Amino acid sequence: MIVVADTTPLNYLILIGHIDTLEVQFGRILIPPAVHEEMLDLNAPSSVRAWAKNPPHWLEILSPSTAHKTLFPNLDPGETEAINLAEELRSDWLLIDEAAGRDEARRRGLQTIGTLGILRNAHTLGLLDLRAALARLKDSGFHMSEAMLQDILNSIL
Repeated sequence: MIVVADTTPLNYLILIGHIDTLEVQFGRILIPPAVHEEMLDLNAPSSVRAWAKNPPHWLEILSPSTAHKTLFPNLDPGETEAINLAEELRSDWLLIDEAAGRDEARRRGLQTIGTLGILRNAHTLGLLDLRAALARLKDSGFHMSEAMLQDILNSIL
């Protein structure tokens, strides 16, 4: 399985202590250099920077080839490189949260999943308690509407 990740899902999974569920769900995760740089940025949370400085064995940094470097003016560098890499590798999944990035990825035929879907799947696999994880996610600053929260909780009932 080929899985490429953008920055946001990784950041939030680190912040709430569930980053290791990615290895169980997907095995190896690929990120482009721009995502790694965003995680190391001084404005990133210290726990994210520390994790990115010493990533686990299942995370690999891989650059998209020059043939697959489409520019997306409405997306940040991490989203742009993640979409380019996922498209080049014909990935099974692109982990991405931002709506504009997800929309562009879907226009390109990529299958996406965000932080909420990752947590729902981890719950289904018995890796975490979804209610507790969503509470920590909300406390960490993740933006989700009450309706979205209820939809995700109703999906496991």
